[in-house]
Amino acid sequence: MVALIVGLVFVVFAVYSVLPVEWSLQWGPYVLDFLKGGVPIIAIFIGLIAILIGIADIKDKIEAKKEEAEEQAEKNA
Repeated sequence: MVALIVGLVFVVFAVYSVLPVEWSLQWGPYVLDFLKGGVPIIAIFIGLIAILIGIADIKDKIEAKKEEAEEQAEKNA
């Protein structure tokens, strides 16, 4: 329940701070600048994580083939 209330408070503050009206903080342009600068960095991190996951997947497939070959060799012996 506390987490829900805290979440609602943060969402309300975020909306209040970016509204383009006189009585708000009017941080909208700063938020857009932050997003413009942050999106390429986030894209790099996501790309690197995807590459690492792909490499790990390839290694797992190679290891599985080796284990399967060993099991076949044991069956035939």
